[in-house]
Amino acid sequence: MMTGMQFQQLQYFVAVAETRHFTRAAETVHVAQPSLSQQIKALERELGADLFRRARGNITLTDAGEALLPLARRILADADTARHEVQEVAQLRSGRVRLGATPSLCTGLLPDVLRAFHDRYPGVRLLVEESGSHDLVRELARGALDLALVVLPLPSPSPALTTVELLREDLVVVSSPDAPFPGRGRRAVRIADLEGERLVMFRHGYDLRELTVAACRAEGFEPEFAVEGGEMDAVLGFVRAGLGVAVVPRMVAARSGHGLRVTPLARPGLHRTIALAHRSDVAPPRAARELQRMLLER
Repeated sequence: MMTGMQFQQLQYFVAVAETRHFTRAAETVHVAQPSLSQQIKALERELGADLFRRARGNITLTDAGEALLPLARRILADADTARHEVQEVAQLRSGRVRLGATPSLCTGLLPDVLRAFHDRYPGVRLLVEESGSHDLVRELARGALDLALVVLPLPSPSPALTTVELLREDLVVVSSPDAPFPGRGRRAVRIADLEGERLVMFRHGYDLRELTVAACRAEGFEPEFAVEGGEMDAVLGFVRAGLGVAVVPRMVAARSGHGLRVTPLARPGLHRTIALAHRSDVAPPRAARELQRMLLER
């Protein structure tokens, strides 16, 4: 009968079997050596057989010990698996996800996905950090985030991060309906048409700022700013007020289009690639992996 056998006893037995030394085994499992010896003796009494030969400090397994060792290892491994699986389920009931995203993605992509995730896992807390890709990469690397939505290419590529491309998004020009049409009224605005337009520009460190300024310079002109330094909501508000035009992601324009005129960019246009990033050396917790799956399948 094995009804009295304890997992702790099996753990001590395996430790002695692997070290062939009671004192070193006790150190391995962080218990006093007399306590370990008592538990081994209790296990032997329960099984009705000696598990070790003890001769002049030389510890070897008996036939019974040899028979028990693979079974004990399997039982302990199964217990670890069961504990892990239960913890994984618990994480989906009461865990948390620390997600980083650029402000434009918080406005455009995330609301619908986070709503679907919250409906499915209402007990999981969602902690969202809104920042630029450079800051999000740093926060991921130091373990402050589980996942981050970033714009590729990364400002400082890191082998410690794994990135999976999520989508390629078009950029569009937004303006006030009360203002003249940008690009002299064309149905699609060329980057060159932005020369002479007063732009509402994001703050430094914003991916969209760098992309827009680089595109203008590639066309041979320096963009003129009506106002600069805002976050996404501020930029859209300034455009609605007629201060100037802005280049923003299509998803943001679609979600925040009230009071805005949206004009596409003429081919080849401007695009940005969004990726989902996490640390390569640490697997995200179960709840974060589930959010990752929902983002990739959106």
